[in-house]
Amino acid sequence: MRKEVSGILFLFVIVFTLGALATYTPEDPALFLNIGGDGEINNIFGPAGAHFAGVLIGLFGLGSIWIPVLLLQASIKLLKKQDLPHWLPTVGGAFCLIIATGGVQALAGLDEWTGINWQSGGILGGLTEDALVKALGITGSAIALAAIWTIALIFATGISVTRVLKSSAESLGKGFAYLKNRRAQAKAKKPVVVKAKPNRPKRKKPKQQDPPAIKQAPEQPQPPSNAKNKATQQVFNFMIPGSYTLPDVDMLDNPPPRPKGADAKNLEMQSRLLEKKLEDFGVQGRVSEVCPGPVITTFEYEPGPGVKINRIANLSDDLALALRAMSVRIVAPIPGKAAVGIEIPNMEREFVYFKELACSKEFESSKSRLTLCLGKDIEGNSCVADLAKMPHLLIAGATGSGKSVALNCMIASLLYKASPEEVKLVMIDPKRIELSMFDGIPHLITPVVTDVKKATNALYWAVNEMERRYQAMAEMGARNIGGYNQKVKAALSKKAPLLEGEEKKQDPEYMPYVVVVIDELADLMMVASKDVEAALQRLAQMARAAGIHLILATQRPSVDVLTGTIKANFPTRVSFQVSSRTDSRTILDANGAETLLGMGDMLYLPPGAAKIQRMHGAFVSEGELERILSHVRSQQKPEYDESVTDAPEASSGGELTEEDYDVKYDEAVAIVTETGQASISMIQRRLRIGYNRAARIIEVMEKEGVVGPSDGVKPREVLARSYLND
Repeated sequence: MRKEVSGILFLFVIVFTLGALATYTPEDPALFLNIGGDGEINNIFGPAGAHFAGVLIGLFGLGSIWIPVLLLQASIKLLKKQDLPHWLPTVGGAFCLIIATGGVQALAGLDEWTGINWQSGGILGGLTEDALVKALGITGSAIALAAIWTIALIFATGISVTRVLKSSAESLGKGFAYLKNRRAQAKAKKPVVVKAKPNRPKRKKPKQQDPPAIKQAPEQPQPPSNAKNKATQQVFNFMIPGSYTLPDVDMLDNPPPRPKGADAKNLEMQSRLLEKKLEDFGVQGRVSEVCPGPVITTFEYEPGPGVKINRIANLSDDLALALRAMSVRIVAPIPGKAAVGIEIPNMEREFVYFKELACSKEFESSKSRLTLCLGKDIEGNSCVADLAKMPHLLIAGATGSGKSVALNCMIASLLYKASPEEVKLVMIDPKRIELSMFDGIPHLITPVVTDVKKATNALYWAVNEMERRYQAMAEMGARNIGGYNQKVKAALSKKAPLLEGEEKKQDPEYMPYVVVVIDELADLMMVASKDVEAALQRLAQMARAAGIHLILATQRPSVDVLTGTIKANFPTRVSFQVSSRTDSRTILDANGAETLLGMGDMLYLPPGAAKIQRMHGAFVSEGELERILSHVRSQQKPEYDESVTDAPEASSGGELTEEDYDVKYDEAVAIVTETGQASISMIQRRLRIGYNRAARIIEVMEKEGVVGPSDGVKPREVLARSYLND
């Protein structure tokens, strides 16, 4: 309470002192001083104010102004209930500050304002000035008064002169920086004409160099109209004639009109702004070329001499903040160029639709039955890939990043390219929701597998199928599935035996490609990691030549899911947006996937390439998929192989036992004797069983004398028919 009362009293004294000094005139009377007269008093506080102000001016001169200022500082501290500093240094400093101010006034000769007969600066200020001038001279007196004034100010107010000078310097620096930024922005708004590298005189400053070259986005392929669609379908090389017809591109929705991209003027302004921001971070250089794309724009930045690439590569987050962008990805350097790629998201994003890729020249001209539609690159060019050359694909991405949509596009690509006789699918979906819509299509060897144990059995079936195919190719002298199928086709057309002078245990048949699709790998690894890892390793290492390929997808790319063994055998990888740099390094062995934009934005590591490519995945809607799948289901019914998900059986040797007989053996014998034909494929189709099971039944028939041995491409002789006729 005492501090508050003291603070209020100080406020009253401050108001009185300020008012008296502000309305002081030399004509007013003053105590002890021979100034003023007996006329009218002009002071706002009357005679008391006039006498009080006259005494202060007469004693201290201009130094009396410090009295209300110092009292105001003390009053504020008292009202805030703060403790005042020790009174002796403060009062002493205040007195010296007042006297020094009067001495400065006397030394400068400012006596018109006081109107007194004494020297200006008051009695005390004048005496101080006279003493210093006699001892030090005018110059020495000025230096001494400045030193006394500065030291007294520190003791009286507690203000640090060093801090004041530093704050002043920072304020001036900010002011100059603001003016410089305004000047750069005004310069960037000037219109710039973009031309194709004319001969211009060289300029010294990077800011005044030629504008960057603007690449034009490629034109989108126009989807065929309804009137010309049938004729266009027949021109496609990959569409083979027959009972099965491939899906029509008219089943896909037409993409909406393409949004208008940024013009050359806006791209030029963005280039100059990027150069300015990099200069703020101490990096000199220029933007040499701009590549606008559907989702991002790539600025090719040529750093100046002596600038290290690592300095630019570490500025991605700082540039994103400075440019107000969602994220910025830096490719340092661009392969084959002396430039750094800076990828900045577009203000208006363009979507990539599956129909654009299905109608593209790249997809149409591809002869491979395993052609996959990936999307578009950063320049807007259509990108397709051959799964047979990968030969296996590993996909990772967080929830909502577009991983499942991209997987649907890849499967739809296979359905647009191949018939069920050319490509077979094994789909494993532990989540039970992503691949369930594909159930019932004729390309499936077995229904979509959702049980984890059956999924493990399906992988081991693929291993056994791979070994069987290798054995068949070895007997045919073929190095891969393509050579094997060509030999089978040539032999069947000529009706000549495949191996002269040798007997065959199995009939030679056309081998379709087998694609195993797994979505979600983490669920399998949690239940049976060792078995799954062993099967995947075996398939990844050897299944390429046998025509078996893997597509693995996971939303949790951790080291316990994507083990070193799996990664080593999957050189081709695709990463959508992930949650951390650790996940990005796990799937791609490099950073960058954590800065993607989501919704199909992805990084693609092609086979045999050291550099990662950025792409934008295509979008296919559920309605489009339903129309495609309905068409495919209407062509054929699936022929499932029950042995795919059965537990693997140990092979037995020696004599024929009761365990060698199958429950459908009698039915198979009846079919063979009725039709007079015996082949594994016929038994497989008629009984809807797997290849291995049908082959075992034929072997048992051969041992029992029902059918004769295989003789090249000639059909087996049915011996039991003659017995029945007899």
